[in-house]
Amino acid sequence: MQDQLNATPTPKREPWNKGKLTGAKPPLRPKHVWSIRTKLHIEGRARDLAMFNLAIDSKLRGCDVVAIRVEDVAAGGYTADRAMVRQKKTGRPVRFELSEQTRQAVDDYIKATGKRPGELLFTGRGPGRSITTRQYARLVSEWIGSVGLDPRLFGTHSLRRTKATLIYRRTGNLRAVQLLLGHTKIESTVRYLGIEVDDALAISEQVDV
Repeated sequence: MQDQLNATPTPKREPWNKGKLTGAKPPLRPKHVWSIRTKLHIEGRARDLAMFNLAIDSKLRGCDVVAIRVEDVAAGGYTADRAMVRQKKTGRPVRFELSEQTRQAVDDYIKATGKRPGELLFTGRGPGRSITTRQYARLVSEWIGSVGLDPRLFGTHSLRRTKATLIYRRTGNLRAVQLLLGHTKIESTVRYLGIEVDDALAISEQVDV
């Protein structure tokens, strides 16, 4: 009993999210995407521009963005129109398109760094190691803050959400967005996009039978 009284209390661990805003991170608006692209291009940050563009087009989670290998997007020496990556979380492959500006950014980066198939596209500290998801998150915060946005309100999922949200708003095609995000269930896509009943009704009102 005395030992229990004299025992040193275990210090409480500070929550990882203390002082941070949690919850779903909103997508970026097209004007913010262009602002970030322009800034990275002007500053000559080839790696960051390639990574940002790939993150927007691929709609991949951060853990998959940092793990992209050269052959995933540029097996033949030049960046392809379409690519496929196997998701770390689900193990399922997901395909995505690469816009002309993304292909150009990736080609410029590969040329500048001499990257070859078999190598990681975005390497971190130490040979053969990718950048970490934490380093990626810090870069995303930096990019977002550089155009006057509050980095606390956005995150890596903001990049994953951006194009998917635009596609849904313009087409109302949930199935297409589900495939592009690599979700196994349509319900996951509904929750991910934050679709409300009013959204569904607005789409339904546009369809006459």
